[in-house]
Amino acid sequence: MNDSKRLVSIFRSLSEARQQALLEYAEFLAGKEGAEAAAAPPSEPLPIPRPEQENVVKAIQRLMQTYPMLDRNQICHEASAQMTRHLVHGVAAADAIDEIERVFGRQYRQHLEMLQKDLLSS
Repeated sequence: MNDSKRLVSIFRSLSEARQQALLEYAEFLAGKEGAEAAAAPPSEPLPIPRPEQENVVKAIQRLMQTYPMLDRNQICHEASAQMTRHLVHGVAAADAIDEIERVFGRQYRQHLEMLQKDLLSS
């Protein structure tokens, strides 16, 4: 017997009060499932445009918002290296931001590859 038929069979065998309790519990679980899906980060980058005048810190903040699905810890090292190049070594902000955007793009592609591998292995 498949799960849905089994569930209907069990439901019918319950008293009216317990049927109501089971329905309430099922609605609770369905709401929880919907809330978890709504809380999940988007799977695609958000379309946040790059302003004409932007400093490196604001660029990192914008890219974190653009790519909320990425692990910040993985990006932090490379982004901070670019920040150091800008602040300590005098690299222009626009050049550092260009490189940080490439870092985020590369991390996003790696994220997609990992998702694809996970789908293929399951």
